[in-house]
Amino acid sequence: MRPSEITQLLAGADDPGLFSAADALTRQNFGNEVFLRGVIEFSNHCEKNCRYCGLRRGNRRLSRYRLDVPDILACVGLARDLQLGTVVVQSGDDFAYTREDIGRIVTGAREIADVAVTLSLGDRPEADFAYWHALGANRYLLKVETFDEALYARCRPGLLLSDRLSRIEALKKAGYEVGSGLITDLPGMTPEILAKDLIRLSDLDLDMLAVGPFVPNPDTPYGDEASGSILTAFRAMAILRLLNPLANIPSTSALNALRDGAREQGLTVGANVVMPSLTPETVSGDYAIYPGKNAFRADAAARVAAVRRAIERVGLVPSTARGNSKRKHHG
Repeated sequence: MRPSEITQLLAGADDPGLFSAADALTRQNFGNEVFLRGVIEFSNHCEKNCRYCGLRRGNRRLSRYRLDVPDILACVGLARDLQLGTVVVQSGDDFAYTREDIGRIVTGAREIADVAVTLSLGDRPEADFAYWHALGANRYLLKVETFDEALYARCRPGLLLSDRLSRIEALKKAGYEVGSGLITDLPGMTPEILAKDLIRLSDLDLDMLAVGPFVPNPDTPYGDEASGSILTAFRAMAILRLLNPLANIPSTSALNALRDGAREQGLTVGANVVMPSLTPETVSGDYAIYPGKNAFRADAAARVAAVRRAIERVGLVPSTARGNSKRKHHG
C-alpha cells in the first residue's frame, strides 16, 4: 500500500471493506483464537520524561511503587493458575533493578510456569538484552510511538529515534521475538505522519505490533490535549494487519480507557491478542500511564475472567497457548 492509499483509509474511505479484510486475514492465520498475555507492571518509576506519559519523571503527583522479585514471581504463579501462556514483565525505565535482578525474574518465571517470558523495560544496554535472552527470556517490547523525528523529539525530550531503532535491531540480533508500536493521534501527529509510521513499523518486520489511541493524562504537559479517535486507532490496526498478516497484534487497554467495550471490538478489526493486568490491586491503579489504565479494580483472577468473557462476546475463543510468533518458530 502506498502512503496516499493508507491516508485515504485512515480518513474513512472504506471502513467496511478495510475492517472485513483485516478480520478475514486474522481468522485465516489465527482461526478464532485470541492469545492472552498477563502483564505484571512491577514498577512505575521512570527516569524518562515523555510528555504524554503519566509515569514521567516530572510527575510529582504519582504515588510510586516497586515490587520485589518474590512479589513479581507470585504474579507469575497467578498466570500459571489462570492458564495464561505468556507473562509480560513491564516497568518504566527503572535502573534500580539491576541486570541480575531481572535475570532472577526470568529464571524464576521459567521455573514456576511453562510460560513465554516477555520483557518490557525500556532502554537497557545491549549486553543486558543478550544476558536475559540466554537465561530464557523469549520476547521484548519496545514501543517507538512515532517514526517522525521532529514529533518523536517533541514527545520524548532529549531522546533520539535513531537510538530506539538501534535497540530494536539489537533485540532482533539477540534472538528475541520483538514487538513495537505507535500511538495514534499523538499531539502534532497528522494522517500523513501516521500513514508513514504504519509503513515504517511494518518495514521493521517484527513479531508483535501494537497501535493504541492517545489518552491525555492531566498530570502531564499533554493533559489538555484532545483524546485520540478510537475509529482512527481501529483503522490503523486493520491496516497493520493487512501489511503484517502473521504478526501478533494486541487490542490495547487504551481503547477501553476511552470507551468501555472498545478493546473487544478491536478483536474484530485485526487484533488477535489481549493483555490483562496481573499487577496486584494494591498498586495497579498507580501504573497510571493514562487515566483509565487498570481502572477495573478487581483482583487479577476477576480481571482475566472479564477479559475471557469479553473475547467470547465477540464470538472468539480465549486461548491458553503461548501464542508464539508465526514468523519465527521458536519457544
